[in-house]
Amino acid sequence: MGNKAATPDLSSGFALLGRNYCHLCHDMEAALEPLLAPLGLPVQTVDVDQFPELEERWGELVPVLLHEGQEVCHYFLDPAAVGAVLAKIR
Repeated sequence: MGNKAATPDLSSGFALLGRNYCHLCHDMEAALEPLLAPLGLPVQTVDVDQFPELEERWGELVPVLLHEGQEVCHYFLDPAAVGAVLAKIR
């Protein structure tokens, strides 16, 4: 049997699902950084192509920003949606 990586735990904090070659993914990551970094909140970045179950579920929507496993936004960063999440966790 091959060494299959375990699917990342997406149930806590922020996770950005994307692909290495996706410019929208890189754009969302860059736009998200100034919103979360001042608060000391990390973002787990996950390449969906490395995990078949994530690719099947989220592959057509990348980039997808999740918070505690729930979708916050996809394709483009929604600052209002991120702000609503941040307001709940402060």
